[in-house]
Order: sequence, then structure tokens, then C-alpha cells
Amino acid sequence: MSDNRSQRLAEVAKIAARLEGETGIPARILIAQWAIESRWGAKPVGNFNVFGSKRAKRHKKFFTVETREVIDGKEEMRVCEFADYDSLEESCRDHAWLITHGSPYRAAWQKYRQDGDFCDLVMSVARVYATDPQYGWLALKIAEQPNVIAAIKAARTFNA
Repeated sequence: MSDNRSQRLAEVAKIAARLEGETGIPARILIAQWAIESRWGAKPVGNFNVFGSKRAKRHKKFFTVETREVIDGKEEMRVCEFADYDSLEESCRDHAWLITHGSPYRAAWQKYRQDGDFCDLVMSVARVYATDPQYGWLALKIAEQPNVIAAIKAARTFNA
């Protein structure tokens, strides 16, 4: 892994660990989705949209981009409006809010708060969040990588 990638992972891990402490959202799910959606922070959509968040009413800034979607098992290119953010932290906070408060994820979040089943949370979020049917499995694989676990541990020490 390149130094730049390691640095980007360390930066997002600090934010994710802090948000885990504030909201209860597992840092691993934020980091896994960040890694998938932005190619480990190398390719955000727009300025700081590292989660590929589509525009919603709560977003003041946005832009239009052509993106790959999987619809009924087939890849399609679509033009979509995406949220735009002023910082990495703002993007991460919005994503944490979406998972912990957004209506599409309410049942999955409530279930996670009751049983703590991380795998079920990731798969439940993936079914709504992504059009790619393999997204959840990829997120789980990334969440278990040693570099991700080590970055979160270091971030928790840093944030303490």
C-alpha cells in the first residue's frame, strides 16, 4: 500500500473512530464504504464526496456526474446529482447521519443497536445503498482487512 493511501486511510480512520464514539456507527463500515466509493480516498466525487452520496433535500451543494449503476443485473451509465461537501469530515458526518438517522436504514440501524451484528448491518445497508449485488460482501472483506483494523486502533489512540 502506498504512503498516500496509508495517509488517506489514517485520516479517514481518525474521523470514523471519532464518529463511532459520538454516534455508535462502527468505524469499519464507514471506512469500508469510503474505500469502495472513493478508491481508498483517491477518487472522491466532486470535492469531498467520498461515499458517492446522491443529492438529497438536506444537501445545499451538489453537482451532476455520469456514473455506473447496476440495474436488474445490468450495468448502465446514468447521469445523477451528487452531494458536494467542503471537507472530508463533513462528508463522513453526513454519511454517519444517513446510516443512523436516514429512513432507508432505520430498521437496520435499530436492529444493529439491539443485537450488535455488524455483518447484518453491512448487508442490510448494502441492499439499499448500492446497486451492485456484491457490494455488501466487498464491504465486509474490506472491514476485516488488517490495515483497516490497525488504522482504527491507531485512530482510537490518537483520539483518546
